[in-house]
Amino acid sequence: MDIDNMVQNSALVRAREGGGSKGRSWKWRNMLRFPHISECRDLVKTIVRDYDDLCVKQPIGKKLFQLYCLNRPELHNHMGLLEALETFETMADEGRKSFGLSIIERFMTIQSSQCVPSVTKYEQSCRKSLERDHCEDVFHKCTEVLHEYLSQEPFTQYQFSMYFDRFVQWKKLERQPITKYTFREYRLLGKGGFGEVWACQTRATGMMYACKKLEKTHVKKWQGEHMALNEKELLEEVDSRFVVNLAYAYETKHALCMVLTMMSGGDLRFHIRHLGKPGLEMDRVYFYAAEVCCGLIHLHQKSIVYRDLKPENILLDDHGHIRISDLGLAVKLQDGCLVQGRVGTLYYMAPEVISKEEYDTSPDWWGLGCLIYEMIEGQSPFRARDERPKSSEMEKRIKFKTVEYSDRFSKEARDICSGVSFTGQTSFNGLSLQQTL
Repeated sequence: MDIDNMVQNSALVRAREGGGSKGRSWKWRNMLRFPHISECRDLVKTIVRDYDDLCVKQPIGKKLFQLYCLNRPELHNHMGLLEALETFETMADEGRKSFGLSIIERFMTIQSSQCVPSVTKYEQSCRKSLERDHCEDVFHKCTEVLHEYLSQEPFTQYQFSMYFDRFVQWKKLERQPITKYTFREYRLLGKGGFGEVWACQTRATGMMYACKKLEKTHVKKWQGEHMALNEKELLEEVDSRFVVNLAYAYETKHALCMVLTMMSGGDLRFHIRHLGKPGLEMDRVYFYAAEVCCGLIHLHQKSIVYRDLKPENILLDDHGHIRISDLGLAVKLQDGCLVQGRVGTLYYMAPEVISKEEYDTSPDWWGLGCLIYEMIEGQSPFRARDERPKSSEMEKRIKFKTVEYSDRFSKEARDICSGVSFTGQTSFNGLSLQQTL
């Protein structure tokens, strides 16, 4: 390793260790200073007053609305119920039943001092759902009714409060121009077809990100304008813990820049092939497969077909969680219509993609089956490790070869792989896989 790389690595390590408050500029207070509310009058007129967008989806808006509601004693119980329902959604299976019963006793029984009147009529149905299957979405209807109530008078009054003024100031601050000077740049993380990925850090907050720079000359030379714009637009729609998120976007004289979630743990291919014996332990296989499945379901709920699922595109963070990356080949389904096009990496292509047939989300489930197989076996289901078969041979294998399973596959693992792939044409619903995992 040369001296330049050593210096860059040291600087990056120091930045990551000192991230957050220690990594921000000494001018951070000026960078994050709120404009006076009088400067935000034009912005107030442009904000669409949609409860779901302002008070549920946007983190800052959600927090400020909660603070407003907590300042009104008659809404304390509503906020307590909302917090409990959010906790229930992310709770481990073994604790869901008892916690669900405590929600019913605290907020849905008339005798309780914390009773929320609008949801009491669902007490019996929620009890039955908990007894039948505590892993399902037991309180879905209660959540809908609660948000329906909060979206009326409380939301209307919130818009005349100091908390909404603070939200508007945040939005004004948020709309400040983003340039290359917003970030410190550290070292090169990787290269792709259209450019490079660099580690960077915001000066105002010290947060670490990965900056994907698409060289304009390369994009134009290979007619990749549509692909670059498509990736940015799709990333703007995505908000998932299991998909790389877009934090900022800007351009320089020579590059289009997308600032993305920092993933420092390497890609899944490296973990499968280069850390000890090829393949992963079954606990890790199920864990990663479940998180990829959650990411795919989120994309499909947005009508996005990913189309390039492979180990190289699954990245790990510092805590061992994964995110799906690189939406350059993804496509959005329009009004439920099918799409057509041979895109992706051949070794992981579904038969319908190879045959240039129309498809919806099926290629993603085929790719997940290939991914699970490779995590277990340490190699692709259709080629040996380091083998480079011709394209025509690879196509025949994918269409006609019977996949063989070694002793490393449990019955459950074989059933999952067979359920999502290797059946000639995929027609799989991810919900059943999610429940299995």
